[in-house]
Amino acid sequence: MQPLTHRHTVRVRYAETDQMGTFYHARALDWFECTRSEFIRARLGLSYAEVEARGVFLPVIEAHLRLVGRARYDDLLTIDATLNRQGRAQLRFDMEVRHADSGQLVVKGYTVHAFVDTHGRPIRPPAWFLALLERAPGHPPPPDSSRTAR
Repeated sequence: MQPLTHRHTVRVRYAETDQMGTFYHARALDWFECTRSEFIRARLGLSYAEVEARGVFLPVIEAHLRLVGRARYDDLLTIDATLNRQGRAQLRFDMEVRHADSGQLVVKGYTVHAFVDTHGRPIRPPAWFLALLERAPGHPPPPDSSRTAR
């Protein structure tokens, strides 16, 4: 599977800043979550709530942040997310948070998600989910299997 990407925009809220006037580092994980949800909605065509209603959950099993720059109250940020399959039953979202105007990097990181059922047991990605990934906008179509090589 080729990686899929999505861009989401957020504005730093006052409640996300600390006494030094910059964003509190843990807020980056909130921004990642918001971007993942919008990624699923935009690229797979359904909300994360709809994925859960089908009995599939994607808990975070690993997270990493590298804090590179600063963001202050009211700064407009873009978050670029790239989705990669990792192993048989995991997804990895690589994220880059940048200032929308300058492109200056603020945070770089990733989250890894396992596929689990409603009881929290690991499962393989369901066929319907994999089909949505294959048909996602911006994803190249699969090779035409009806043609034979000459």
